[in-house]
Amino acid sequence: MKKDDLDITADLAVLSLSDEEKNTLGHAVDEMLEYFALLLEPDLDTIEPTTHSAKRGNKTRPDVVSPIDISDDLLEAAPELEGRFIVIPNVL
Repeated sequence: MKKDDLDITADLAVLSLSDEEKNTLGHAVDEMLEYFALLLEPDLDTIEPTTHSAKRGNKTRPDVVSPIDISDDLLEAAPELEGRFIVIPNVL
């Protein structure tokens, strides 16, 4: 990274850097830019986009309605109700 560019960036970030810090940071930024350039090298045009590296089906189970209705029991155990709704404290 050029010294002028580093000075401008440090000013925008409101940083006061010594000459030693500028040299160290300049070399570190150069190394990062070289690494980022490596990421542009592979030809990805022939690779099909995926969301996962391994093709697997969804791990879901079917919804099964229980023949036992426990909603009344749950509502009775709630500390505070408003109609058939459980009142919870505000979080904001």
